Amino acid sequence: MTAEHSYTSQITWTGNRGEGTRTYRGYDRTWEIRTPGKPPVACSNDPLLGGDPALHNPEDLLLAALSSCHMLWYLHLASTAGIAVQSYEDRPVGIGETEQSGAGRFLKAVLKPTITVPAGADLARADAIHHEIHKVCFIARSVSFPVSFEASYLTD
Repeated sequence: MTAEHSYTSQITWTGNRGEGTRTYRGYDRTWEIRTPGKPPVACSNDPLLGGDPALHNPEDLLLAALSSCHMLWYLHLASTAGIAVQSYEDRPVGIGETEQSGAGRFLKAVLKPTITVPAGADLARADAIHHEIHKVCFIARSVSFPVSFEASYLTD
């Protein structure tokens, strides 16, 4: 049996400089993401396309969502396997391409978590957990590009 879920957010364009989209260069590519009960997130276009480099862009958010989902499942499955994760930090890399037409897409993402576990932890089992995640992670199961991982482990 499956259960259907729904998610909502409000996207509001904030880049009107006074004349809307009257000219292509006459407006900013900025907006806010609002989700009920949560702080707003200010966003902009990719800096390669004229966006504000100080703000999150859709590509940042997709990569962060993918990495976050992987991390949460990793923590869950590690706990179930008896591996007491002490810290988890990921520095994922997304590789994309842009065609001459301007159309773009992600080609792949590589998750690069550094995970601290207690001395004596089963590192082979800790590493094997990553392969299980792609069977269950909501985000990874939803993207159409390959997602791989290059994990490293520290012991305390």
